[in-house]
Amino acid sequence: MSRFLSNATNRIDTKGRVSVPAGFRAVLSERGIQELYCLQDFIYPAISVGGPDLLDRYERQIASVDPFSPDANRMSLLIHGGGVFLRLDAEGRLMVSDFIRDFTGISSEVTFVGRSDHFQLWQPQAFHEAQAAAREGRLSSRPA
Repeated sequence: MSRFLSNATNRIDTKGRVSVPAGFRAVLSERGIQELYCLQDFIYPAISVGGPDLLDRYERQIASVDPFSPDANRMSLLIHGGGVFLRLDAEGRLMVSDFIRDFTGISSEVTFVGRSDHFQLWQPQAFHEAQAAAREGRLSSRPA
C-alpha cells in the first residue's frame, strides 16, 4: 500500500534544503506526484504536503458551499492563501522556504510525519509535544 507512514527527522543543509525520507519519496513516485501542494495545517504548526489531489479535495469542499458565503471565503483564505506548490530537486530534497519556516518555527531540522494520504513538516520538538498530547488525550478518553 502506498501510504505515508511513520516519522523521521532530517537536518537542513547549508543551502536550506532537507532530504525527504526515502519511504516518502517512494510513495510520491508510486503515485506519480511531481508537484507538491503544501498548505498550513488548520490546527497544528505544521505544513501538510501532498499532490494536487490534496488541493482538489479541499477545493471540492469549498465548491460544496455557496461561493459567496463567509464560510467559502474563510476556506479559500486557508486553502489558497495558505498554500504553495513546491518541487523536490533531483536528489529528493525540498527547499525549506520562509513559507515553511515562518509557520512552523523550523530552524535546523525537519520532522517528516506520515498522515496516510499526505505528510507533514514539523519542528521536531513541536511534533513530539503534539504526539504526546494526542496520546494522552486518547488515554484519558478510554472507558474505565
